[in-house]
Amino acid sequence: MQSVIHPLPFVGTGTAQSVVAQHFGEANCGRKVYVQAALHADEIPAMLVATRLREKLLVLEAQGRLRAEVVLLSVANPLGLNQWLMGAPQGRFELASGRNYNRSFPMLFDAIVKLLEQQPESLTDDIARNRDRVRAAWREALLARPVTDAFGALQSLLMLQAHDADIVLDLHCSREATMHLYTGDECWPAAEPLARYLGSKANLLALDSGAHSFDEAQSYTWYQLRQHFGATYPMPSGPVSVTVEHRGQRDVSYEQAEADASAILQYLTYTGDVDGQVSPLPELPYPATPLAGSEQFRAPCAGVLVHRAALGALVEIDQPVFDIVDPVTGDITTLVSRTQGVMYMRRDVRFVNAGDPLGRVTGHRSQRTGMLLGA
Repeated sequence: MQSVIHPLPFVGTGTAQSVVAQHFGEANCGRKVYVQAALHADEIPAMLVATRLREKLLVLEAQGRLRAEVVLLSVANPLGLNQWLMGAPQGRFELASGRNYNRSFPMLFDAIVKLLEQQPESLTDDIARNRDRVRAAWREALLARPVTDAFGALQSLLMLQAHDADIVLDLHCSREATMHLYTGDECWPAAEPLARYLGSKANLLALDSGAHSFDEAQSYTWYQLRQHFGATYPMPSGPVSVTVEHRGQRDVSYEQAEADASAILQYLTYTGDVDGQVSPLPELPYPATPLAGSEQFRAPCAGVLVHRAALGALVEIDQPVFDIVDPVTGDITTLVSRTQGVMYMRRDVRFVNAGDPLGRVTGHRSQRTGMLLGA
């Protein structure tokens, strides 16, 4: 293993922060797997999974069983991890600006196309050469991107680490949740085995969620490039880019971290990036559904929140899923589901104000447009 320290600029007078990337296997061997954890900083289960993955990768590397370079960032966002307010971490948003650390990643399709079209001879009928030329132009566009603050510097650094990978896994967690995944429609056939090994109970698909999240900055850009060049030059499908939600923030245990890390390595064995016997694919708990089909519940009033549907459970239409109890009058407001699907995430704070998000249930029929991800 080789550890590479990447200092972050613009972090403030008299302070220093950096991102540590751990490289396993042989660089430039033809395949690259990129894994980062806790882009929202206080996603502790994801970090613990990364530590278990690190230990396993060290063993595999010593045994000569890695068939790809694996780059692991177990703390992808030291900026957010250093934001604490009255004893609680505040890692989802940059406190100075309110920006979400996993939104508005640079979408560089236009810049990549411009660079490629300045050298038209760089694209040919060789799909592997075209892949390499796109990656080189992507890197050039990233390095040329103006960066004026630590937030932008972190985004550029993470993109530089991931833009040339064949598999990109972004490890997160929610407040309270069952294991679930977000990925692109075109990524799903290649990502489905990962969902099976992880036992993911909700798999949310979107070509473009409108959020410019980290995984989409990889997959959607390649989709755009295929649409632009595909009729003239062969373009690869791009990376299998997936956001993995390792349940909820309090789901921190050695047992779960061990199981999740093992599942990820089972998947990498399945893809041929780890040498070993491929484990049989488990059943997929529930079919994948469009992200636009998920029903998102919000509180119509203030009160004590009572959950009436278990995480990971299949919810039926008209089934009560939340009660809000007025602590003064005792009046109860019940919210029912309008869709049949899996309760995959819910609020952890048990008191709500009007408009607060409560939870989400998957749905097979698209019912939302525009920004499909919450703040």
